[in-house]
Amino acid sequence: MRLLLDTSVILWSVTEEHRLSSRVLESMRSKTALLYMSAVTAWEIAIKYALNSLPLHMEPALFIPEVIRGLAMQTLDITSSHAVDAGRLPQHHRDPFDRMLIAQANAEGMTLLTTDRVFEKYKVEYVYCGR
Repeated sequence: MRLLLDTSVILWSVTEEHRLSSRVLESMRSKTALLYMSAVTAWEIAIKYALNSLPLHMEPALFIPEVIRGLAMQTLDITSSHAVDAGRLPQHHRDPFDRMLIAQANAEGMTLLTTDRVFEKYKVEYVYCGR
């Protein structure tokens, strides 16, 4: 099972695991689960940190590799095909980071783990991770 984690799921996994459902935590820890972090998530973390809207205990250049190792994630690069697919999505939501995650999950046949209910409006396989 290939799981693409959105930014909130990654951050909650590191700092507020109790906010994630037990079902999701079990899925993430399953031996059959392959966890992925998109390059767009690293970009979002770096931007929010630079704007002082995301406090971290270390700068993103150190934090992101630590999280990737700690959660045993693989990285998913953004391709031009992903970008075109993200641009074609219906305008239910304007957040470019979320739109890219949707496009990538669809293109790569992944299940998107998210804490955002807006994904319900899109044709994407996702699991809501909040309690």
